[in-house]
Amino acid sequence: QVQLVESGGGLVQAGGSLRLSCAASRRTFSSYSMGWFRQAPGKEREFVAGIRETTGSSAYADSVKGRFTISRDNAKNTVYLQMNSLKPEDTAVYYCAASLLLTVWVPRQVDYWGQGTQVTVTV
Repeated sequence: QVQLVESGGGLVQAGGSLRLSCAASRRTFSSYSMGWFRQAPGKEREFVAGIRETTGSSAYADSVKGRFTISRDNAKNTVYLQMNSLKPEDTAVYYCAASLLLTVWVPRQVDYWGQGTQVTVTV
């Protein structure tokens, strides 16, 4: 079992920045691909960014490329999402995700979810 605890969400004006953190409970954190998904009201949960466990390579949704950066610190069992140039359409609950045998970044391949943190971007 892996517990994921997100922090760093909040209210920000358009153009601003936020940094989300996700702390994992397990010492085998480095074995998991880690990612961020988001879900806006009335919409399906969607992939935002992910970072692989072995290569450290990252992937991003087209809507956030060039604005968001995912990183991980395996010594701290933590993954981060730096969000810059935020837009109102980025408003959603952001979920941290862990996957042990990831092949593609889709919700069905996530093994563990965090509880979510709200990000609200105002005009």
